[in-house]
Amino acid sequence: MRPLRLCVIGAGSWVAVSHLPNLAERRDVVEFVGVCRLGGDRLRHMQERWGFRIASEDYRVVLDLEPDIVVVASPAALHHEHAMAALQCGAHVLVEKPFTLRSGEAWALVREAARVGRHLVVSFGYNYRPAVTLAKDAFDRVGGIGAIEFASIEMSSTTRDLLAGVGSYPSADPDVPPDTATWTDPALAGGGYAHAQLTHALGALLWISGLQGEEVCAQLSNVGAPVELYTAAHVRFAGGAIGTIAGSATHRAADGRDVLTLAMTGAEGELRVECHNDAVRLFRRGVGSVAVDVPPGGGAYDCDGPVHALVDLALGRRSASSSPGDLGARTVEILEALYQSAARRQGERVGPRPEPAGSIPRRLP
Repeated sequence: MRPLRLCVIGAGSWVAVSHLPNLAERRDVVEFVGVCRLGGDRLRHMQERWGFRIASEDYRVVLDLEPDIVVVASPAALHHEHAMAALQCGAHVLVEKPFTLRSGEAWALVREAARVGRHLVVSFGYNYRPAVTLAKDAFDRVGGIGAIEFASIEMSSTTRDLLAGVGSYPSADPDVPPDTATWTDPALAGGGYAHAQLTHALGALLWISGLQGEEVCAQLSNVGAPVELYTAAHVRFAGGAIGTIAGSATHRAADGRDVLTLAMTGAEGELRVECHNDAVRLFRRGVGSVAVDVPPGGGAYDCDGPVHALVDLALGRRSASSSPGDLGARTVEILEALYQSAARRQGERVGPRPEPAGSIPRRLP
């Protein structure tokens, strides 16, 4: 089998520091074919640094190369357009978070991926980290915690300078710094902390639990920044569970470790995942406390999982990802209602739920 032809749309700082180094580990099966971003000098730098054959500021030029896999890491407002075009040219697609800014766009991508028989992966790195994967494995193994009655997210991460438009994030590539507008211009980013960070936490919570949002009531605080640095929301989920979402963009900490706690209480037990402490606690009535041993560093954020999943899905080496498009759409539903609620100062219903997208073939034709 020939190598998978890779194209990247939106080759910014995170692509340079995370996605491409991980994809470079797969050069035995991945060929770096096309790269797209705005800014000629940085575009040429990315082409030369990673050995892409073609570089263009027009994404249609790189898609004309007939890629097998595409990474979409453009500003969030462009994800739908770019991912839809990539699917329609026959590629399996990885989309950066937030998946899209509108739930209708998100579900349209899910439907299109099913129609063309291609995999759609969202860049939720926590869903591939041991703290979260081991928690889900244990949760599924004991049959869950009964009907979920309450679920909560508490998250803080060192993104204050980035979202305030006065700096970067700790792990940014110094040669390809983040474009400030991508994070602080609402027309491109859609919002601040919720879109930039809480989308990760929602992706993990909804993946473990299977929950889907129904109604959101939220407040945001910018404290002088162009987008919100703080998010607080109450959520009602389908089935009757309620919950809370809290997020904060913090100052740079000495150790740089983000804080993320996911907690759920059900009729038959409880689950608590503390990524920053590499700790999982699970209790199920009739089973007792379930041992979940997370290795040191197993809760620290890394985004190597999604790109390796994209490659393996395209090669037929795995049948499903831990961050599929329908999961991304469920996060977008909640985030969309969250921003609408904050803007209108009232509770907002979550968007409509489509029929299941259907099956996806396991290998390239």
